[in-house]
Amino acid sequence: MKKILVPTDFSPEAENALKVAAQLARRRDGEIFLLHMLELPLQQVDVMNTPSELPEAMFFMKLAHQKFEELLSKDYLKGLTIHETIRTDGTFSNLVEKGHEFKADLIIMGSHGTSGIKEMFIGSNAEKVVRTSDIPVLVIKNHHENFLVENFVFASDFKNDNKETYKQALTLVKEFNAKMHLLMVNTANNFIPTSEARQRILDFIKDYEFDNYTLNIYNDTSVENGILNFSKEINADLIGISTHGRQGIAHFFNGSISEDLVNHAKRPVITFKI
Repeated sequence: MKKILVPTDFSPEAENALKVAAQLARRRDGEIFLLHMLELPLQQVDVMNTPSELPEAMFFMKLAHQKFEELLSKDYLKGLTIHETIRTDGTFSNLVEKGHEFKADLIIMGSHGTSGIKEMFIGSNAEKVVRTSDIPVLVIKNHHENFLVENFVFASDFKNDNKETYKQALTLVKEFNAKMHLLMVNTANNFIPTSEARQRILDFIKDYEFDNYTLNIYNDTSVENGILNFSKEINADLIGISTHGRQGIAHFFNGSISEDLVNHAKRPVITFKI
């Protein structure tokens, strides 16, 4: 977590994400890439500050710079390395591309946390960013005076294609010195006997040297409900889940638990791309 990308629309939700990013960057001597994206036709914006064919574009550019100045003057950002960037060549739909451009190893975004298929945050819907990002995405729902992770839920089906995401989760857990709660949710439509589920989890983690964990098989009406209810029961500080990054018709039929969690969870969620 040395390079953190934080997209902002200057909303309170975006600032909640920035405050968390500041804490993580300070802990690791990292740097923050603060990105504001304007959906403007770049070729019509005059970079020499001469009269533009789009005066509205120049107005919004100046307004964004003004808001950046106000934001960067906040006490919680003092002493940190922050790169202020305004882009007019795209929208949040290509946020991941910007993450790669900045060599970011974490994206932190704010969310209203409302429900419904049209959940929107920071100018884009959660589904698009979480589904397409191969960079871990941490979604922050509320203000965190001190962002500490003591109990981390890693929810998975514990099949082999999740191992790379587990390695990423381990790195995060070790950094926070947190306890990891390994969670498999059983549902009526996809039921696995407890003994079989337990053995699958043990086989999954056997090659990794880490013993600060609990092993949990939880029954519920859906995987999403199981993750949310279990996390509430143990008062988890963070939920981690893998996403397949399905798009198009495959996503229509299969859906995405990670996207639903980003929409509905009241606590922070981090997603790892399989």
